[in-house]
Amino acid sequence: MIKSPLQIARESYNPKLPEALKGTVKIVEGNKTESVADQGDISKLFPNTYGMPILSFEAGESAATDKAISVGVILSGGQAPGGHNVISGIYDGLKKLNPANKVYGFLGGPGGLVNNEYSELTDDVIDHYRNTGGFDIIGSGRTKLEEEAQFDKGLENCKALGINALVIIGGDDSNTNACVLAEYFLQKKSGVQVIGVPKTIDGDLKNEMIETSFGFDTACKVYSELIGNIQRDANSAKKYWHFIKLMGRSASHIALECALQTQPNVTIISEEVEANNMTLGEVIDHISEVVVNRAANGENFGTVLIPEGLVEFMPAMKKLISELNDILAHNEVAVSTMETNKERREFVVKKLSADMAEVFRSLPNSFANQLMLDRDPHGNVQVSMIETEKLLIDMVKAKLKKMKKAGEYKGKFSAQGHFFGYEGRCAAPSNFDADYCYSLGYTASVLIAAGKSGYMASVRNLTAPASEWIAGGVPITMMMNMERRHGAMKPVIQKALVRLDGAPFNALKRQRDEWAANTMYVYPGPIQYFGPSEVCDMPTKTLLEESK
Repeated sequence: MIKSPLQIARESYNPKLPEALKGTVKIVEGNKTESVADQGDISKLFPNTYGMPILSFEAGESAATDKAISVGVILSGGQAPGGHNVISGIYDGLKKLNPANKVYGFLGGPGGLVNNEYSELTDDVIDHYRNTGGFDIIGSGRTKLEEEAQFDKGLENCKALGINALVIIGGDDSNTNACVLAEYFLQKKSGVQVIGVPKTIDGDLKNEMIETSFGFDTACKVYSELIGNIQRDANSAKKYWHFIKLMGRSASHIALECALQTQPNVTIISEEVEANNMTLGEVIDHISEVVVNRAANGENFGTVLIPEGLVEFMPAMKKLISELNDILAHNEVAVSTMETNKERREFVVKKLSADMAEVFRSLPNSFANQLMLDRDPHGNVQVSMIETEKLLIDMVKAKLKKMKKAGEYKGKFSAQGHFFGYEGRCAAPSNFDADYCYSLGYTASVLIAAGKSGYMASVRNLTAPASEWIAGGVPITMMMNMERRHGAMKPVIQKALVRLDGAPFNALKRQRDEWAANTMYVYPGPIQYFGPSEVCDMPTKTLLEESK
């Protein structure tokens, strides 16, 4: 395999660790915990893992662990920068405890556990992937573990390999699976532990104990570089409006972070749209107003940042999508056999409530068709396939045409649509993510050595130097609530939305009117791996604002 000069240089990078993980580790138990909501339901569903204490690590004497253990690792869901360093941290942590410890990677995600597809990870393999992006060391997948037959088959495969613990590296749904699996294995007295690691570039897996999910830092830096490049082009050519859709199905953390890094003219925050009960028409009015005002100053160009999941946050659209999810979940076979989109639309309209049928009929056919696309494995509409940026461009163009006829607009409007998604998911991790992910993996190895199960690795105090980070474990049940999935109520980790009373959003709110009227673009440039710490090791603007 031919490596780039950067890849070769990054191989020698040694990720920084919290001080407590550099020697022997003492585990300190904190208070007992409860779930964020629905405590009665969650406690009944998870009797073996509910109410466990928060754990923190300190330098000190640890219990001796002479017995060699084997650990299975699973990468679950979409890719996020730093996954390879999580596995490196797990590997190094376990080997430090006992060189005879083994690590197996299940191939292609959770499906590899069920299908017994695996590979033993050795020094040669791990060293090849340190500080690299992607999940290609073992691959990932979106198989959902939800049936006892899957649990039993996975347990059988673990026993055959002598595996004592599983580490599931994933987002909220994947870590929900980890919690369910941990509970089942404890119920069966199987002797197999399950530990989760918080991954998602969307940034919606966070709480007081999980300050950020890994990959968010790198992805936002990649997107911000691209946005900055586009803004420099816009400011040079002075003739295009760029509508940029960014990943973030269930929350607008990426759009918010990228806005704070690049200072665009318009940033739509889905949570604000929902809180203000805004319609699609009102969003169009807002964007159009900014376009008109800038044109009056002779600036017929600009940038608009759009969260991927915007349509799901508009109250009417959210209700429509919820009904569609239920209808399509219960009529999957019937809908899949229909030959045309027209047939599907007519079938769906008959099953929608009266008010939602009216909303559905009012949509352009192309947009309505996109709302009926196949659902993801968790039953959700695949919003990344909905071309929201093109819909907004077309509607703004139509609005401006009317305003021009009425003499309310005299500028020129030419727009380009972009969607930044895959560009950021497998980037080489920033120093922050390289360090954070390695620390998370190392933390997972300590939790395993301590015999813990049903915990998620936690590393906090992330705006401080890495040596001052606080490592530990948080019970996954602490993050859970009950939500409707596939037409039924199920326990899931509660998604963290952008808080409209939070410091990051307020930082945007204070400045966005000025950014809308004036061209105040910031050009972050590419991720820097070598140089001053204030350039190379900076955390996200979100973390910095939240730490004030």
